[in-house]
Amino acid sequence: MLNPVTLTFLAFITLYSVLPVAGHGYVTTPPSRQARCHAGEIQNCGIVQWEPQSVEAPAGSFLCNGGGHRFTELNDESLFADHFEVVPRSTESLTFTWKLTAPHRTRSWEYFLITSGETMLYYEAGHGVVPPEVVTHKVPVQGLVGRHTVLGRWTIADTTEAAYACVDLFLGGQETETEAAAAAATQVPVGMPYELQDLLGNQAAANSSEAPVAESSGGAHKAVHNLMYVQDVQS
Repeated sequence: MLNPVTLTFLAFITLYSVLPVAGHGYVTTPPSRQARCHAGEIQNCGIVQWEPQSVEAPAGSFLCNGGGHRFTELNDESLFADHFEVVPRSTESLTFTWKLTAPHRTRSWEYFLITSGETMLYYEAGHGVVPPEVVTHKVPVQGLVGRHTVLGRWTIADTTEAAYACVDLFLGGQETETEAAAAAATQVPVGMPYELQDLLGNQAAANSSEAPVAESSGGAHKAVHNLMYVQDVQS
């Protein structure tokens, strides 16, 4: 006859075996909101202070806590208003590092600029492969100025879940009036190659001299439109 301890152990194993397997992890650098909470930089973070790796919710959300009922403090902008990573203006890309405490088969890695219409900055297919415990991505930030929040999203391949991590950045310091006007006129997308910037500059010069531009202008704008913000890394 089985004793109570054995029965309890068997019940636990049975329950664990039917639970969906989930991956656990979070962005450590630049420090994500949960990383700052875990380090004690932010007060009143709730339980995410002890569980920075557990910010998971159904895939597809653009909220810092993934839209679930837990870790809602991560969506409170007032908690993080004075905490951000300062990034030099000349920076073209930032290396984001995930620490995975439970690596799991991966559908995709995505980064979104949620302070600017959920613009996708970076995409990498996971191909159903189990990643290592430390994962890094170079996310383009060229052309961004001021305060922004980037959402990193790790979508698991064989569940409906994703892990979420928001990173607050301050890029490039204050714009001058001249720089702001130039940026508004050119509308250079994040990570645009210098060749395309030159193309737009040359096109503007051609327009100002009333040169025939119908065909070349279409090509220039088509190139910019097709650039998007996605870097689909095949690995």
